[in-house]
Amino acid sequence: MVKTLLLTLGIVAASMLLLAVRIVLKKGGRFRSQHIGQSRAMRDRGIHCVQAQDLEARLPNPMAVEEKRNFIKLKN
Repeated sequence: MVKTLLLTLGIVAASMLLLAVRIVLKKGGRFRSQHIGQSRAMRDRGIHCVQAQDLEARLPNPMAVEEKRNFIKLKN
């Protein structure tokens, strides 16, 4: 039981160390941003984060044609 626990802790510690190599070895190192909008490849494809796409969809369309409606009064 103790051997399994120590082996598991060793594997987890090694994994965390390998994940942090870029941060530990590079001066001023940090994790890359995980946001969709921060990715150059996603921006090139025109993909944004959900909040940006929602805001874009809610903005009025400047190319929209204004419709005129004629209301006809019906006799009762």
